[in-house]
Amino acid sequence: MAKITGNVFSIEEFSTFDGPGIRETVFLKGCPLKCMWCHNPEGQSFESMVVRSPNGCLNCGACLKKGEEITGKSCLVKESIAVCPRNLVRICGEVKTAEELVSIISKNITILNASGGGVTFSGGEPLSQHKFLLECLKLLKDKTNRAIQTTGYTSESVFREVLSECDFVLYDLKLMDNDKHKYYVGGSNENILRNYSILASSGKDFITRIPLIPTVNDTAENIEATAKFMNKNKVSKVEILPYNKMAGGKYKLIGKEYKPEFDGNIEPNPHKDIFEKYGIEVKVL
Repeated sequence: MAKITGNVFSIEEFSTFDGPGIRETVFLKGCPLKCMWCHNPEGQSFESMVVRSPNGCLNCGACLKKGEEITGKSCLVKESIAVCPRNLVRICGEVKTAEELVSIISKNITILNASGGGVTFSGGEPLSQHKFLLECLKLLKDKTNRAIQTTGYTSESVFREVLSECDFVLYDLKLMDNDKHKYYVGGSNENILRNYSILASSGKDFITRIPLIPTVNDTAENIEATAKFMNKNKVSKVEILPYNKMAGGKYKLIGKEYKPEFDGNIEPNPHKDIFEKYGIEVKVL
């Protein structure tokens, strides 16, 4: 039987932001959503890709010329890596078996466990590679704390199956209005809200996170609806992630332009008073 494989685009060691304690954060490629403010655009595609860092680029064109030689088009190809004089071209996304990935993670498990930390699977959307994710979580059972950072955008059956193998969940809520969610996030929020309610009643440790985007979801109307929904699900804590003004920095890496339909220079309003009105403790990260 063939071993289950997954596509990993980054492994961040010793993170203190992706769950309790010190953590190893594994970023899996692929996301069915397309948030207008996505901070990891290189993780949207499910396929490995050749990327080029713009920092320090000489604009000599050697990488693109190599692509033209091979494909007839001015583009990046694997062979572009060898001709870049600054070593700025690389492959984003490496296919690994679950055993290979867990072997890498295991090197730091003693340190992670000593801090009360563990491993967090992020993305992209880790649930989009749920078979690979499940295999990794099962291999890590009883070895370290296992967490996922997710939008919850998946079927109920997949969510329940993955949740059964998790110790901790970081769950994003973005917009409560479904039409706005479709426009700004790229998909319906129906599954997301349903799976959130499943999580809230599961008894699992989790934290709700809201990436706060100016003029998009920091309105009093959206915050009120979010706080009501959380209160209905008996959730009493939320973490706010203010919009990162450097969010567009990675788009040049994949040859795209960052053109959000909102003013990223405006400071988003967390409306802490509204959350507190519903008995929800707010932590702004």
